[in-house]
Amino acid sequence: MPYGRVGESMHNHYNGLKTTLLFSGIFALLLALGSLFAGGTYLWAFALFGVVMTGYGYWNSDKIAIKAMRARPVTEAEAPAMYRIVRELSTAATKPMPRLFISPTEAPNAFATGRNPANAAVCCTEGILELLDERELRGVLGHELMHVYNRDILTSSVAAAIAGVITSVAQMFMLMSMFGGGGNSDEDRPNPIAMMAMALLAPLAATTIQLAITRTREYDADEDGARLTGDPLALASALRKLERGTAAAPLAPERDLVNASHMMIANPFRAKDVSRFFATHPPMADRIARLETMASGYRGH
Repeated sequence: MPYGRVGESMHNHYNGLKTTLLFSGIFALLLALGSLFAGGTYLWAFALFGVVMTGYGYWNSDKIAIKAMRARPVTEAEAPAMYRIVRELSTAATKPMPRLFISPTEAPNAFATGRNPANAAVCCTEGILELLDERELRGVLGHELMHVYNRDILTSSVAAAIAGVITSVAQMFMLMSMFGGGGNSDEDRPNPIAMMAMALLAPLAATTIQLAITRTREYDADEDGARLTGDPLALASALRKLERGTAAAPLAPERDLVNASHMMIANPFRAKDVSRFFATHPPMADRIARLETMASGYRGH
């Protein structure tokens, strides 16, 4: 029996509000960079550049991730359980059946991509199909489908694109501050110290905000996926296995994989002793604890 309606917006941890505030912060950072350039004369150009790059990343998100994982389309005869689960969950959500792919890697992981439910793709690695039982796989696929239904591909594409624009502009500012550019006159020319400070701090702030957005969307996909499957503990069990499995078989941090890593259900790379602010995924312990609390809360009703 499902625990709630698919797409229900009651997130106990206010993840939607957090995402909105984080987006406001990253776009404000982009506009702050634009205001420094030529006294803000070309502020509109910075905003337009951000929109164009966002659109490009969003439109091509499915191709980028699938290519990075060397995934191939899979038939129902090859992956009957995967097809059965996704068809059942898609029908329950009254959404189109996504295309299904398998990546030929032993590293256990899964991701969803595509610009909308009608153009979505779900990919599992060979490793995750071997690692999880069918109940756990159902929990993972419910999580991935909710990324599509919640338009998280758009959210992550926007965040990544704006962060990339900010980093590119900051690098330009670094050169300008070194050579005294940035305006047609002394009045237009920004303070070189301010430019240097922004060039150093803006990419750091943009990356921090971008990663905070992706972590927030993971919490929502966990919660909404558990509602879709009606089984929070199945996903919790899968996450425990994935934590061990990704540690035992991490992927090499190639550039294309790094760019696609935020789409995966678990961090595919070797864990490092870094701040939580720079992690692409929330701590597994936190995600599992939330799912267990969700399950116990529904059992108590």
